[in-house]
Amino acid sequence: MNWEILFLFQATAFYQLAAFPFAVLFHYLCTSRSLSENARYVYLLVGGFLLACASMGCYALLLFVPAFCSVAVIHSAGAHQVHKWAFFFQMSWQTLCHLWLHYREYYLQEVACTRLSITLSALMLMTQRVTLLALDIHERKVRMGSPCEEEKGGPWQQLLRALPFCTYLLSFPTLLGGPLCSFNRFQAWIRYSGTPHSLGSLWDVTQKGLGALILGFLRNILGGYICPQDDLTACTHFGCIYVMWTSALFFRLTYYSHWMLDESLFLAAGLGLKLGHDQRGETADDVLLDTDIWTLETTNTIAAFTRTWNKSTAQWLRRLIFQRSDSCPVLATFAFSAWWHGLHPGQVFGFLCWAAMVKADYRFHHFFGSVAKSQLQRWLYQRLTWCHTQLVVAYIMIAVELRSLSMLWWLCASYNSFFPLLYVISFLLLTKRRVSSPAARTSQT
Repeated sequence: MNWEILFLFQATAFYQLAAFPFAVLFHYLCTSRSLSENARYVYLLVGGFLLACASMGCYALLLFVPAFCSVAVIHSAGAHQVHKWAFFFQMSWQTLCHLWLHYREYYLQEVACTRLSITLSALMLMTQRVTLLALDIHERKVRMGSPCEEEKGGPWQQLLRALPFCTYLLSFPTLLGGPLCSFNRFQAWIRYSGTPHSLGSLWDVTQKGLGALILGFLRNILGGYICPQDDLTACTHFGCIYVMWTSALFFRLTYYSHWMLDESLFLAAGLGLKLGHDQRGETADDVLLDTDIWTLETTNTIAAFTRTWNKSTAQWLRRLIFQRSDSCPVLATFAFSAWWHGLHPGQVFGFLCWAAMVKADYRFHHFFGSVAKSQLQRWLYQRLTWCHTQLVVAYIMIAVELRSLSMLWWLCASYNSFFPLLYVISFLLLTKRRVSSPAARTSQT
């Protein structure tokens, strides 16, 4: 089992908990109107600097350099070119950092450094914010100053104009995790004074914090008593299915607890509040929180699981890649996701497999959902497809998290490959049936 993810999330949770009092203090100072708008930006930015230095050490430079370079690109490039240049620069920098990690892990055979892993995780999150901001500027959703306005004032005025953008990229409540929000929404939350936390908002913060602790406790129980700490390749025959499912459950609990803690810090800082309609007529009520455990654990379709898993990231990928791809948008989206995650062998295989499963899922459920007529048939259909969805998701998750070629070969050669193969065979048969049907031939002619 790859325990690196456990150590990474435990270290991240420690720093998120350390930042919690400063998030509560920030919200209190905002609601008491003790901080001006610029002072609020400075508070969040300085907090981001301190949190990055404490959690990443010298590797924090790998985060600061692209942050300030991206702000420079955003202010220098025109609205028509800003998205292309910001995307190219940020993904190039992130890819170089990932290749450096590959070199240390696979060529030098070094043990992964926790601080470097935290840095790469934070860099991936910043890539989301940079590309989203650049896309909003490209689509005129964020207004930049005109060239005449940029030339007015001295260096101090230019720094003040760049301050909101730097804070958006490096604010401490979202530096190590948390839902992705647009720059306009982030700016509206910063400007909002409002009132101190109500009982309802305090309950949301407390509920998510307690939920993270409970899920972390369950994860530790599962890791100590159910999931073997030995090599996964020790299992044989059908026992591999049980090991795969319990290992994937361990990873899911790790992600759930991490997301809930991130959301608790996010809400404690006053971000994510329901502001109603702002000056542009947008609402902040529909902010996407990443954790929807009930849907993830009860859905019987891989497509619904994909849309719900890490919701804000799924929406970002949909807008950045899926809606802008002219051909094979599903494949392009998952291929980019593999690139964004680091292009480890298991990640490339896992995300491409995920793309195939999503395509097969639509065809599978469209056909078999219409075949189940009686209540008993629908009940059996939902239960069997739920089990199959859980096992396919577990297969993909193990491939993505274990990453190495040796573990990927074990996974492909084990009995676990039966479940995605079943989907692939069903997809091919249903596609052939659709092409050979009279209605399909008539539509083609």
